[in-house]
Amino acid sequence: MVADAAYAVCLRLARQHYENFPVASRLLPRPLRPHIAAVYAFARIADDFADEGERSDHARLALLDDWQARLDRAVSGHVVRDGSDAAAIFMAIGETMRACQLERGLFEDLLSAFRQDVLVKRYDTWDDLLDYCRRSANPIGRLMLRISGYRHDALDRQSDAVCTALQLTNFWQDVERDWAKGRLYVPRDLSGPANADEADLARRRMTPPWRQALADAARRTRTLFTAGRPLAEAVRGRLAWELRATWAGGVRILDRLEAAEFDVFRSRPALGWKDGPAIGWAMLTWRRRGLTRPGTSGYAAGPDR
Repeated sequence: MVADAAYAVCLRLARQHYENFPVASRLLPRPLRPHIAAVYAFARIADDFADEGERSDHARLALLDDWQARLDRAVSGHVVRDGSDAAAIFMAIGETMRACQLERGLFEDLLSAFRQDVLVKRYDTWDDLLDYCRRSANPIGRLMLRISGYRHDALDRQSDAVCTALQLTNFWQDVERDWAKGRLYVPRDLSGPANADEADLARRRMTPPWRQALADAARRTRTLFTAGRPLAEAVRGRLAWELRATWAGGVRILDRLEAAEFDVFRSRPALGWKDGPAIGWAMLTWRRRGLTRPGTSGYAAGPDR
């Protein structure tokens, strides 16, 4: 089938990119993986457009505008079938949006955030940064919930907390990489009070003021991880295990950043095969680590597929 071939392209693209956190992994039920891979491929390619350093800002925005136009056509069922990966992605996205009843606005939020990455290089306040995460990270979690059959405001809020925490952890992990692209996600209302000087980042120096600013950022990030942790007990089946693994991986990166006093110029923490046993143990001992399963009253029960 044409749709099967389109999903195969999305799965290939998902598996080609390294990420800290699982993407369409084997923890998830097999019927869900193609849909999640389609969402990932849509977001991954658009994010690459925003990060394309060899192109001008105007060219990158033009690519994102084209992605928006392709999304519009996918929603209306008029995908151009030219044999390209892009055509396959939007063929799959269109099928997934219809099958899983996904809100168009979540995809448009992602594109809005990618455009912002082209135009905005600094953030004045923590709230400004959270608004960016609301559009750059949170839609992915909500889409995963929808694909898994869950629709409830409380679950959305918990998912938002986890996704924002994961996005922020990636920012603190990638201070050096983002600086090389001309971006800095540590907001001025954290770096300013600490008297952190951007000139030190240019000299690849993680000074005490920057450690202080990043420690404040990490503390706020950990609070979000804690707020989102109940999500992995509110859902059922394989999705719960996937969420536990994702949450544990993000917290493990944050732990390493704090242990290294945020000196990403010396070493950038990343997950590898050696982290598997620790993450597996965290998943197996999840409830014994202090989490009380919330009541299920009022939650839209998702299928245990």
